[in-house]
Amino acid sequence: MTGTVYKSTGSWYTVKSEQGDFIECRMKGKFRIKGIKSTNPIAVGDIVDYELEETSDNVTGTIHKIHDRKNYIVRKSVNLSHQMHIIASNIDRVFLLITINNPPTTTSFIDRFLVTAEAYGIETILVFNKIDTFDDAMLDEQLYLQYIYQEIGYQCLRVSATQNKGVEELKQLMIDQVTMFSGHSGVGKSTLVNALEPTLQLKTKTISEQSKQGQHTTTFAEMYDLSFNARIIDTPGIKGFGIVDMEKEEISGYFPEFFRLKDQCKFNNCLHKEEPHCAIKAALDNDEIAWSRYNSYLKILEGDDEHYRTDNYDEDRKASDESRK
Repeated sequence: MTGTVYKSTGSWYTVKSEQGDFIECRMKGKFRIKGIKSTNPIAVGDIVDYELEETSDNVTGTIHKIHDRKNYIVRKSVNLSHQMHIIASNIDRVFLLITINNPPTTTSFIDRFLVTAEAYGIETILVFNKIDTFDDAMLDEQLYLQYIYQEIGYQCLRVSATQNKGVEELKQLMIDQVTMFSGHSGVGKSTLVNALEPTLQLKTKTISEQSKQGQHTTTFAEMYDLSFNARIIDTPGIKGFGIVDMEKEEISGYFPEFFRLKDQCKFNNCLHKEEPHCAIKAALDNDEIAWSRYNSYLKILEGDDEHYRTDNYDEDRKASDESRK
């Protein structure tokens, strides 16, 4: 039998059959997927083949095959730095939820997520959430960020899940799609899903005022069927987003504004650091590329997976201002 994985708890997988039934399944043995060193060989969104096993108590299944994936999105495993964790697979579109100060989402985090999505061929839309909480300074910061990413070519939405602003526009982009919500803990993923589909009643928590960090409410990735002909994968909040399996020479290709200029560099293997006649550095000096994006590129290039979790957008902006003096 064939079905789609709707939930993964690490040892059990909830699979929806082609007939619409939900079956709790285990994995048969160990899956070794070619080219992937993953902490979780089966992910939400996977199409799998399974066999039913009937016991006296209930009906369960055993997964014995994973179908080829259209795509998947990964991040570096928290505990095993040389392995990756597959967040979800077979995704049509990702919505990355961003908040300015409640909790703060750094440009380094945004850019790492976008680079990974570009590498795996997944369209990402940036959703600036909690716009109802902005003061003038936060509004200015949000609009500036929106300008940066729209200039690159990313679609941006402004949303307030609690006041139902922008929710209908978001809903239209989800129809007939398998979409994924991602972002830090506390950015309002579950609240937004509830605004889209109130009957789900996903658990939500408030932000810790002391740390300005969100608290995990979603423990495992899970897919939901929505009433307006859409499917959504709700994911646990991500604190950090380590890049995996990228050669230094290919990283700039996943920055669209860099990619458009790469062939104008003097050297084919230009890393856009100290090389002469670099088109990316020239564009940076001419304010055609955002300094925050270039700083993110350098951190990824240097393998700086420690400090991007704590830096703030204000620091990126200060660095940009200093460079212009």
